[in-house]
Amino acid sequence: MRKKRSFQLNEKQLGYAMVIPSLILVFVVVLWPVAQSFWNSLFDYRLNDPNRSELMLSATIDLERYVDNHFYINSQLEELATAAEDEEITSTITNINKEINNYHSQLLEDDKTKEKVGKVDELIMNFQPVTDSELKYQKIDNDFAETYRDALKGYQAELVKIAEASEASAVADNYQQAADLLGATAKAILKSNFIGFDNYAKYIQDARMWKSIWNTTFFTVVTVALELILGMCIALLINRAFKGRGIIRASVLIPWAIPTAVAAMMWGFLYDGQSGIVAHYLEVLNIIPDASWLLSTSSGGMFSIILADVWKTTPYMALLLLAGLQTIPNSLYEASNVDGANKFQQFWRITLPLLKSSILVALLFRTLDAFRVFDLIFVLTGGGPANATESISVYAYKTLFAQQNFGEGSVLSVIVFLFVALISFIYVKLIGSDLFAGRTK
Repeated sequence: MRKKRSFQLNEKQLGYAMVIPSLILVFVVVLWPVAQSFWNSLFDYRLNDPNRSELMLSATIDLERYVDNHFYINSQLEELATAAEDEEITSTITNINKEINNYHSQLLEDDKTKEKVGKVDELIMNFQPVTDSELKYQKIDNDFAETYRDALKGYQAELVKIAEASEASAVADNYQQAADLLGATAKAILKSNFIGFDNYAKYIQDARMWKSIWNTTFFTVVTVALELILGMCIALLINRAFKGRGIIRASVLIPWAIPTAVAAMMWGFLYDGQSGIVAHYLEVLNIIPDASWLLSTSSGGMFSIILADVWKTTPYMALLLLAGLQTIPNSLYEASNVDGANKFQQFWRITLPLLKSSILVALLFRTLDAFRVFDLIFVLTGGGPANATESISVYAYKTLFAQQNFGEGSVLSVIVFLFVALISFIYVKLIGSDLFAGRTK
């Protein structure tokens, strides 16, 4: 008898099998939140507005508000009809009450809705809030919702007219109160807040959004360029063998080790126009026009955040470049000395070409980090003055959390992701492909 061959994967299949867990992790950690943000961006989703605090693809009724208001409608309308001296007004109010009861009966024809209404009514009668969103909200037919809501608004308008025509203020107040109750009931019937790409169309024309992108781009380009130059100088310096090199290396990393929020607060004190030592000496050296310029003007604010970021993250750039310098063999420099090459020629012909991969990694990490800058700007300037230093991440935070507008805030989050993805593509594909192709020849 033949022995059964055990199941084995070939090299290609094994490679895919090893990559799959990584792809799943990337999807869960990175792509799923982005997909969720994109989904939220398709809705007019606002937590500070009860009518838009849920994602609703179809018409929905807030059963807690509806049941609570409907409980008082019949009694109020019956009292108004009984107290009315004009037969026409009595007939109008009676018809309104009858029509509302008919709509309510149609609403309860759905067994699921009827069951939920009973549970919500029980909670309200026991003075308990409805905390379960599944119980609180119920999808209903779009046409019925629109008809019922328009009818309630029409009834509200009729009661308002009667209130305005009433000569007795107490009677007018009763009619106005009933009208307000019908209006509140109409608001409990929620329209779908799905708006598609309207939020994106809005932000394409939003000058503030484009200003924040320009601020972010300018900040990223300037800081990364300065950090690369200074980081390279520091890396070349601490790569040399000299006495106390370990202490110098540890000291250089101190700014990077300080939490960004703490560093931003520290620089805020240093930039203060009255007591800031940095502001004082920059004014004495005629680098800035006056001490208050740093935090009170648009140019000064941008200069301030750039200086603070360069001070903090240059050590990180130097650390990455130092790691690359450590991989270059000393024998290459010794051979170039024999050939008569000077220091500049060694740097241009040996150090820089062999350091390209480290420079690419350092630039990639720092560019992505700089473009997503948030805490430094938020703590130091808050995006001011007059949004002059507001980055796209700060703008997204203000929209999402300060205004609690999750729909529009999600649009800005997606825009940040798209720019970060574009930057990654440029570095990895356009620069990295040439670099690695040259290495493999």
